[in-house]
Amino acid sequence: MIELLRTNDPVTVSFAEALLKDAGIAYQLLDLHMSVVEGSLGVLPRRLAVRDDQAAQARTLLVDAGIDVPPVGESRG
Repeated sequence: MIELLRTNDPVTVSFAEALLKDAGIAYQLLDLHMSVVEGSLGVLPRRLAVRDDQAAQARTLLVDAGIDVPPVGESRG
């Protein structure tokens, strides 16, 4: 799995999930339940990861929809 998106914005995460689901791209949402640990403050970002073989297609889809995603293989951390 390759991380494509890391954000604190639940709307962006939801939009990205909808785009990937509609395109038939397998994804996994990471750190979804970390809000329980942090007290629902929204401090810890959620991460969205896709299969390696679908990463380029997923990135193109998200970028075309206006979501800022780093090139596959690069990290923002």
